[in-house]
Amino acid sequence: MLIPNLLILISMLISGCGKNQKLFVAGYTRNPDDKGFSVYELKTDRGELIRLTACDAGPNPSYFTCSPGKNLFYIINEVGKFKGNPGGGLTTLKYDEKSGELTKQHEMNVPNGGPCYISLSPDGGYLLIANYSRGSVAVVRLDQSGIPESVTDTIFYIRDPSDRSHAHMISADPAGKKIYVTDLALDKILIYDFDNITGRLAPSAYPHVQLPEGEGPRHFVFSPDGSKLYVINELGSTVMVFDVTDQRAPQLVQTLSTVREDFEGRNFCADIHIGKNGKFLYGSNRGENTIVTFSIGSDGLLSLAGHTSCGGDWPRNFVIDPSGTFLLVGNQRSDNISVFRINSKTGLPEEQTSRTESVSPACLKFY
Repeated sequence: MLIPNLLILISMLISGCGKNQKLFVAGYTRNPDDKGFSVYELKTDRGELIRLTACDAGPNPSYFTCSPGKNLFYIINEVGKFKGNPGGGLTTLKYDEKSGELTKQHEMNVPNGGPCYISLSPDGGYLLIANYSRGSVAVVRLDQSGIPESVTDTIFYIRDPSDRSHAHMISADPAGKKIYVTDLALDKILIYDFDNITGRLAPSAYPHVQLPEGEGPRHFVFSPDGSKLYVINELGSTVMVFDVTDQRAPQLVQTLSTVREDFEGRNFCADIHIGKNGKFLYGSNRGENTIVTFSIGSDGLLSLAGHTSCGGDWPRNFVIDPSGTFLLVGNQRSDNISVFRINSKTGLPEEQTSRTESVSPACLKFY
């Protein structure tokens, strides 16, 4: 029996199964003393979440990114006034992997209010921030230790009335050549070149893609090779597939609904991710309260695989664990995180393995 047991152990180590993972969760705060940033451990043998600790990350820490090399978390505070001054907030936390402790390192205002998304620049020297309520994006320079230093660029799309522009996501393509922004109200995907010396954005040779009116582009993800761009539209409840090359603007090649044919009611799409094996695409439906799964063909086009109940209400954000075994959904209105085991053949998140309380979860990431 020694050899079979050894083979099983080796298989577990290779696949990543059997190794518990740290999950970090940010969520909206309701009271001044709420701690909006939490750490959980995912027990991968049974798909169960255990809450380890929580930290004060300021009001409404709704989205974050991290710099693993420096053990820093950069969290945006989705407010209109921060520390008594107009604008959103940016809070930096330090994570001690040995002790598991989180400590606040820095706080600063960022231009305009209501930031909703943050990512690192391709070179890791800047933070890129999308401001939903004021229709703008901002760039923040980091010092050598990774602490936010100064705002190097701000771009307004429409200053007045502000509700005509809602920048929702800003992130680089896989090659780190272009910076993409989705604006929900303008129905546009904007594309920039980035100067990592000055920290400024400039419109690319093909500066934007206009989507049909009312689609409301929210989040996006690229195929691993960067040849396809998948955009989930909050208002239109659709996923769009674009061909991406350096020689022209992204070309729309496919549009699919994210909800069931017989669904009646209002739905607002939120998040989008590709599975670890690259064969399936997932999106969240707020209203229908499902995770939609699409199969990705060899040509990058999509076909519907199915829908799965999100295990709660209002699935704002979700994440797939590093092994590709589990899909975890943050259900904002029901204050819970639901964990599903993914069927490796169909790609569907089928078996709900646990449901854990979490106040208004808005962003989930593994570290």
